[in-house]
Amino acid sequence: MNHEQPIIVGLDIGTTKIAAIAGRKNEFGKLEILGFGRANSNGVQHGMVLNIDQTIKAIQTALENCYASNPNLEISDVYVGIAGHHIKSLQTRGDIVRQNIEEEISQGEIDRLIADQYRTYIPAGDQIIDVIPQEFTVDNFQNIPNPIGYSGVKVGANFHIITGDKNAIRNINRSVEKAGLQTKDLVLQPLASAAAVMCDQDLEAGVAIVDIGGGTTDLAVFYEGILKHTAVIPFGGENITNDIKTGLGVLKTQAEQMKIQFGSALSDEAKTNAFITIPGLRGMAPKEISVKNLANIIQARMSEIMDFVTYHLKQVGLDNRMLNGGIILTGGGSQLKHLLQLTEYVTGLNARIGFPNEHLSGGHIEELAKPMYSTCIGLILKGYNDYENKYKQFEQEFIKVEAKGIMQEEPVVAAEFTPVTEETIVPKVKQRKTLKNFMDTFKNNLIEMFKEEEDTKL
Repeated sequence: MNHEQPIIVGLDIGTTKIAAIAGRKNEFGKLEILGFGRANSNGVQHGMVLNIDQTIKAIQTALENCYASNPNLEISDVYVGIAGHHIKSLQTRGDIVRQNIEEEISQGEIDRLIADQYRTYIPAGDQIIDVIPQEFTVDNFQNIPNPIGYSGVKVGANFHIITGDKNAIRNINRSVEKAGLQTKDLVLQPLASAAAVMCDQDLEAGVAIVDIGGGTTDLAVFYEGILKHTAVIPFGGENITNDIKTGLGVLKTQAEQMKIQFGSALSDEAKTNAFITIPGLRGMAPKEISVKNLANIIQARMSEIMDFVTYHLKQVGLDNRMLNGGIILTGGGSQLKHLLQLTEYVTGLNARIGFPNEHLSGGHIEELAKPMYSTCIGLILKGYNDYENKYKQFEQEFIKVEAKGIMQEEPVVAAEFTPVTEETIVPKVKQRKTLKNFMDTFKNNLIEMFKEEEDTKL
């Protein structure tokens, strides 16, 4: 069973690092990491690929490191994260009147409803990255998580549509292709991070996932089991490093080191009489830097980022204690000392740090349980979600044809035929399910963990 699962690779093209992680699910539905490589990123600013050549080199270095960790790997296609301040989201509504009301609602009709949304008017120069159904309606019945099997005359849904700049998307695709890979799907980074650090209870309670990366801070807000809002805030850890560099007159490498070693997001918590000594440049006298001043600079920028988070929560009316799950901080920037206290103070919501080990099997590399790898691990989970949803669809089709050894042969057949269905039946639309299904995969993993016997396939 285990070896029939495909190996899925997540590629996180970030502002400070590029990470490639290959993983496969084990029999308990947990991710086993089979390869891991990273490289410093130079061609990316604020989450956008600007220098394609440098980005290609960095992707290739990350891949080489990934192969070095496991020489048996073969990587051809990857799930890639996308961020940047060009990302926008809008809410739309779509309905279709059904042609055959004698039959129950089928997956094909839902796919048609989603395909229609790709025709939504968006400004020139933008492109739709993703269409996510929120809640469905069938005739007069509201808030249906999954309408398949219902019967009715009219089926509709509210949609969350994510758009991005065509050139920015083209630059990502070009970098990946020139590095000898193929983009299987572009996934919004906050959604990938959310998949890695969030469990089913979080989805039900309502949470805001805040992924503080190098160049951007990504936000995904879930309420009542539905993705309510996504946003990309164009500030991150790099901005803090630059502020320290400018404010204290030090080199960028020194600023980064001070931030990690001595930085605090609350100046009140910093010792007033503590100083850091930095060697002077080329024979100049060494510099004395106050830890208090360092904390003041970090707090100013972090408060600004959190103000943006509060602003976005206000926009969707979820700012005053509506989110019972509070805020989950992830990404490299979430490791700053006293950031939880600052977050709770600025937003008025409870906060905790989200680690991506929620879905990892035991015995993984310790390094990977750090919040900075949330996006990359989420990309693998997202890939599995797509694969399993298609798998189930094929299983239903084949079950009619032959009812014998389905468990043995079918996964291979499903994997072979999947691309054909995707391209020919509904162009551009992946076999997207509702957000409930998006999280169901993860819920099943948790349930399967506690089962003693091997669970073949749902």
